[in-house]
Amino acid sequence: FPVIVSPPGFPSTQKRLIIATVISVLFFIAYDALFAPKPPLDFNKTVEQNQSAPATTTTSSSTNSSTNLAPKQISKNIATIEGATYSATIDELGRISNFTLKDSKFKNENGEQISLLKPSSPLPLEIRFSDTAINEKAFKVAYTVSSDKIDATKSPANITLTQNLDSFSVVKNLTFYPDGSYDIDVKVNSNHEYFITAGFRPIVAVDGYTVHGVLLRKEDDSLEIIEDGDAKGDEVFRSVDLLANSDRYYTTLFYDSKRSMEVFIQNDADENTLSFARNIGNFSAKGYIGPKDYKTLKAIEPSLVDAIEYGWFTFIAKPAFLLLDWLYSFIGNWGFAIVALTIIIRIVLFPLTYKGMVSMNKLKELAPRMKEIQTKYKGDPQKINAHVMELYRKHGANPMGGCLPILIQIPIFFAIYRVLLNAIELKGAEWILWINDLAELDPYFILPILMGITMYIQQHITPTNFTDPMQEKIMKFLPLIFTFFFITFPAGLTLYWFVNNLCSIAQQMVVNKIFARHKAQEIAEKRHEH
Repeated sequence: FPVIVSPPGFPSTQKRLIIATVISVLFFIAYDALFAPKPPLDFNKTVEQNQSAPATTTTSSSTNSSTNLAPKQISKNIATIEGATYSATIDELGRISNFTLKDSKFKNENGEQISLLKPSSPLPLEIRFSDTAINEKAFKVAYTVSSDKIDATKSPANITLTQNLDSFSVVKNLTFYPDGSYDIDVKVNSNHEYFITAGFRPIVAVDGYTVHGVLLRKEDDSLEIIEDGDAKGDEVFRSVDLLANSDRYYTTLFYDSKRSMEVFIQNDADENTLSFARNIGNFSAKGYIGPKDYKTLKAIEPSLVDAIEYGWFTFIAKPAFLLLDWLYSFIGNWGFAIVALTIIIRIVLFPLTYKGMVSMNKLKELAPRMKEIQTKYKGDPQKINAHVMELYRKHGANPMGGCLPILIQIPIFFAIYRVLLNAIELKGAEWILWINDLAELDPYFILPILMGITMYIQQHITPTNFTDPMQEKIMKFLPLIFTFFFITFPAGLTLYWFVNNLCSIAQQMVVNKIFARHKAQEIAEKRHEH
């Protein structure tokens, strides 16, 4: 936060400092309030509310209560699937009722392996019919299964589910793969309208770090994101090829390369976003349940990486993640890969940073002369402005030189911020000694404290010109305030900020020495002239 004497036409230094401080503090207060982990959903309550949801009519089709009906009881399981990375079950309603990740890093706070599905409706592969009578029967008649145990640990394995509903039948042919993906082919020998879902978004931890809801890729390849609480309950999207229900790290999705999915969006009693693919007749797609791991999704289908959403600065975040992943492939440690990424970014931005730092040094040097001008021509803004501009021109100073480089770097910071929040690859990733999980906060708060110390040092060596004691006091408290908020940040993000501060300190020290050398040279030349 450089503090300089403001030229005429700019807000006063004190006002700018107060505004900057308030904005910074408000940002972190909002982060803490909105993004801190929230209590998990009451799944029993959700199921009960879904069961008693009133019938609604969708004007764009003959849909009635079908997408609001949920099974009246938790169904028993009729088949188990073992994949290389997961264990799953299928219940008697033809749904994937449980999906547990095997990797040791996917554990909850109780040390249990994470299960991505909960007994809240809808579950993956659940079908709901528009016809109320048929729909009610479909949730009472059990499916039969071709085999009750499927081994997909090394190669794809098939299973067929069949449901007989009097005058017609529903057949689900499923092929499960070792990586958590599957093929689904539904055959219905009738013209009844029905809706099938990839499932509700995985519920592992309900937090506000990133988007929770539904992501769709439309015909023009643009992404539509409908977060929980934002669904109107009557949206329809046609020619969709990617339908992903996601939380911070995990997803349940459908992918249709033919872009034939017609997606209906609704919300449940808790305003969670639900998604269904509408069909009459047969339906086929590729599905996936699991972590939003870049390499896994890319191996299944390259375009599935769009399910990893980085927000406004995705165009910067995606290349940043690819660079981080490339660095990890060489270094073999995500923590040191973050360190290397930070250093590379600082090197790339050094020309901009250097100009900003030089500009701040020049403005600090000119501050006394600016005050003299303001005192001499007090009450005459035009003369003050003319003389100050002439002073800037003569010495090659730019009042915005210290701000523009910072503004340009803001999108990069937020892009890296989203990368380090979204990357499931950091889950369970160790760094050194006490950091066992870069996706969680530092258990001993060492990194936040180091970040605060380096921020203080950076502040101490950055050229400033305090004209008000209150300004100096506020600035001295900023490192403490930021340390307090960074305590709740994931260790990976705090590591990035800490290393970034170290780079800033090193660069500022170099610039200060260069500027001091130039200044000494100028003084020597002037003495020689005299």
